[in-house]
Amino acid sequence: MSIRPFRDINRRKTKEISVGKVKVGGNNPISVQSMTNTLTTDVKATIKQINEIQSEGADIIRVSCPDEPSTKALKEIIEHVDVPIVADIHFHYKRAVEAAVSGASCLRINPGNIGNKNKIKEVVKAARDNDCSIRVGVNAGSLEKDILEKYREPCPEALVESALRNIKILEDENFNNLKISVKSSDVFLSIEAYRQLSKATDYPLHLGITEAGSYIPGSIKSSIGLGTLLLDGIGDTIRISLSDNPVEEVKIGNEILKSLNLRERGVKIISCPSCARQGFQVIDTVKILEQKLSHIKAPITLSIIGCVVNGPGEAAMTDVGITGGKKGNNMLYLSGVQSEKVVTNNMIEKIVNEVEKKALELENK
Repeated sequence: MSIRPFRDINRRKTKEISVGKVKVGGNNPISVQSMTNTLTTDVKATIKQINEIQSEGADIIRVSCPDEPSTKALKEIIEHVDVPIVADIHFHYKRAVEAAVSGASCLRINPGNIGNKNKIKEVVKAARDNDCSIRVGVNAGSLEKDILEKYREPCPEALVESALRNIKILEDENFNNLKISVKSSDVFLSIEAYRQLSKATDYPLHLGITEAGSYIPGSIKSSIGLGTLLLDGIGDTIRISLSDNPVEEVKIGNEILKSLNLRERGVKIISCPSCARQGFQVIDTVKILEQKLSHIKAPITLSIIGCVVNGPGEAAMTDVGITGGKKGNNMLYLSGVQSEKVVTNNMIEKIVNEVEKKALELENK
């Protein structure tokens, strides 16, 4: 059971490409990405972090390959994980070739920074021979010198011109298994650049507000920027860039998609901010439930409302709901229908049991 969306998002139709086993673009679900921050040469630590990020719900994970030891380590890393790996490459074409040979599912490069045509040919050949896609990654902080001189500063037109130039470099080599990003740390610049780019090409778009900052401000900037574009139907894969644990990036990415009804994964909690009317401590209860229900992958809605003002109405639209009552007697709702009274001391255990039971039902369907 879930609330019927006020409107459906009409997603822009793009080409479909493959990033390993994940399809990006076309009619495929919007995927969530993150990036490791361990030393790639520390194979054990990188594998551990990849598994943690994937467990949180990442579909694609990027790994930095700044030198040859990193691309050599990449081969072993890929052999021990079960998620498509994107090799993050800057400037060094040999690193891109090595990463493709090592099993990367995608190369993040800026073809204009790779060098002469022969170097680009080698990268494209390695990508093609190893069934590896390419992300053209344009960033406001590293635009080509001539484009920056032309526009005098990073602007949407500059980012789009850079993107189209780099796309043409690959298309001239008959390579079109690619996706594109035009990132900036400025929300307005990013939004307008992606809007212009979406009109200029039908390649899938990788959305992100780069260098967005620490957890709270970065999450807010990313939610505004990506949320605006997603509501416009723009975007095929997303990455939240936070100065924090990469696992947190995935949590925020999934929450953005869930809030727009673009992804169904895990428990979606609807809860009140609490007030003097609450029949139990709503804030503490929600924090505990978020932790205890983090293992649930099935799409389930859960309402936690402290009193009867909005509680019954919210509970009528969720799979499991609890509404605060007098003297610690709270009402449990299942599939929108009153089920039984639950005392506060037993409430969390009861909710967890009902959510797990519902998840099992969904998994067995």
